[in-house]
Amino acid sequence: MNLLLLSSSRVDQTEYLEHARQLIQDHLKQSVKKALFIPFAGVSVDYDSYEKMVSNAFNSFGYQVKSTHHYEEPVKAIKDAEAILVGGGNTFALLNQLYSQNLVSTIQRKINEGTPYIGWSAGSNIASPTIKTTNDMPIIEPPSFNALNLVPFQINPHYIDGNPPGHNGETREQRLFEFLQLNQKTTVIGIPEGTALKCDGRQLEFLGHKNGFCFTYAEGKIEIPPGTDLSALMNLSEN
Repeated sequence: MNLLLLSSSRVDQTEYLEHARQLIQDHLKQSVKKALFIPFAGVSVDYDSYEKMVSNAFNSFGYQVKSTHHYEEPVKAIKDAEAILVGGGNTFALLNQLYSQNLVSTIQRKINEGTPYIGWSAGSNIASPTIKTTNDMPIIEPPSFNALNLVPFQINPHYIDGNPPGHNGETREQRLFEFLQLNQKTTVIGIPEGTALKCDGRQLEFLGHKNGFCFTYAEGKIEIPPGTDLSALMNLSEN
């Protein structure tokens, strides 16, 4: 597989996806000219506007982008795609539309054949076996929480470590350990904004300029420095 899973579309005040320009170009290389965009996580933005935002960024990187909502046969569009992009927004809305349009298994097959995949935020969430570690509200109920299962561990994008001043609810860390209490064989990777997971075949690396975090029921919370080889996680068999 050929995956680039970004925590976020922006870091601080940077332009849309600009912080990931080099990662994206290195990921797609020169062999890709056009990419297919899946906009279904967009709820507060219409699909045309979302496509334009993504297209403007990728055009500046050297790639053309077209959204699935323009195709009468989105399944065929997935099968023909040179690369697949899945944007952020609401993970429940995204997964619900993937099921509604019968795209889940088609995307899985396409990515397993080696087609490059880039996801950010919700688009990274759905690379996990399930969407149970999303940060989003369940604004709609998809047929299943089962996602694309491109990696055998859970992802938590936008991971924030610590407790913001004045916050009296559960921290992100506490929420993830609640999940692990009921899913004790699962591994969760928290990727803060500006970081990413890069999968090339069975090789997995954590990228960025700050530490990520690995959560397991048995070992608790372990920091992941940038550049860490996480390939062993690709051999996990139970979640």
